[in-house]
Amino acid sequence: MPVYNTHERRLDASPEEVGALIDTLASDDDRLWAHGTWPPMFMDGPLAVGAAGGHGPVRYSVEQYVPGHWVRLRFSGPRGFDGFHEFTVRPDPSGGTVLAHLLAMRAHGPARLSWPLVFGPLHDALLEDSLDRAELTFHGSVRAPARWSPWVRLLRSALARTAPASRRQTVG
Repeated sequence: MPVYNTHERRLDASPEEVGALIDTLASDDDRLWAHGTWPPMFMDGPLAVGAAGGHGPVRYSVEQYVPGHWVRLRFSGPRGFDGFHEFTVRPDPSGGTVLAHLLAMRAHGPARLSWPLVFGPLHDALLEDSLDRAELTFHGSVRAPARWSPWVRLLRSALARTAPASRRQTVG
């Protein structure tokens, strides 16, 4: 089952300023990932080609990285996720910059069910929260803050009850 999922936000900032957000991913100063309400992104070292990490049960490694412009992360888990996700920065012809996230994969095996029922809705909510974070950084406010669907709230509640006590604050 092919999955092609995109999220993007136009920001009133230069490509260099927006690209600097990508460069902070998985660092102690991560200014892009919505780590306050979601499992934090982590890496086994600095953001660089070959670094391995993930967030929650999702695992990946940095496949390609152009500092300030683009990072592609190749999935290694969960089982059935065959593809990548990436953040990119591009100038907007009407001014400002577009920060985009693309997830492209072939879901097979258990992911044929887990993606549309669990991971997909959570992924969409997490990405919109991260883009809200970026918008807040450059605009000082968020024009239309993301809202979690009832299904996402239910999933987060169920996951929070099953997560180890040390992770509960970031799951639900």
